[in-house]
Amino acid sequence: MIPLGRTLVGLLVGGMVARVLSLLAWLHIGPNRIGQRATRRTFLRNAALGSAGAMSGLIGAGFGFLMWPNKTGAFGSEIQLTADVVPAVGGEPYRNVPGKFFLIRNETGLLALYTKCPHLGCTVPYTGPADSPHAFQCPCHGSKYDYTGERTGGPAPRPMDYMKVTVNDDGSVAVDTGDIRTRGAYAPDQAAAYTL
Repeated sequence: MIPLGRTLVGLLVGGMVARVLSLLAWLHIGPNRIGQRATRRTFLRNAALGSAGAMSGLIGAGFGFLMWPNKTGAFGSEIQLTADVVPAVGGEPYRNVPGKFFLIRNETGLLALYTKCPHLGCTVPYTGPADSPHAFQCPCHGSKYDYTGERTGGPAPRPMDYMKVTVNDDGSVAVDTGDIRTRGAYAPDQAAAYTL
């Protein structure tokens, strides 16, 4: 759908630019010089200015498309999870690939750990078990994290980042992937209480 939209915009903008340039050419020639031929110097000057103007317009349009937000996927928004995907206490975390997080459950509640390593941004997989000091290990540079995301080894500068978790009355969970928080040591208030 987007390529078709870009094509239609290009046709409309191209037509408008051609009309504006023809109007500018008519104004440049003026009513007294309609029958005169353009000199070589005038032609080259107008061709160079027209090319520079066209390139500036294309670069400006490309910059505009580059700066336009292109939101794709679920990451950056609030993701709703049903109660059946919530792991047991100390169980294998639920991984949400589009949301880029692991949902873990410990004695204090639920915690959504961002899968991006704080060192250089690699995706950190769960290698288990939950009671291991190396429950999460970065495959790129060897940073290791425990079940709550605290750093236990490697070059990472801090623990894994986490996201805001909200528990609904029916046991379902909402994870706000746009609210990524950095932290120091694990504190129980970082987890959302889950009693179901």
